Amino acid sequence: MAKVCDITKKGSIMGGRYSNRTRATQYNPTGKVRRYPNLQKKRIYVPELKKVFNLTISTRAIKTINKNGAFATLKKAGII
Repeated sequence: MAKVCDITKKGSIMGGRYSNRTRATQYNPTGKVRRYPNLQKKRIYVPELKKVFNLTISTRAIKTINKNGAFATLKKAGII
């Protein structure tokens, strides 16, 4: 399973951390951390097509589907 949203195409990003002691120095001993989006496996029913789609989508995409509708959102994303 790819850790990318099917609708928004959000993926992981690299983030850094600073300890308070080293904030003003050039050296960052705390390293890098990969941050992942909040992905959920959902079954989306599209009544216009009478079909069910199994998608891995972010919670932001779930809110977009609730606002704009499943058919319009999936069509804009190129899934339909």
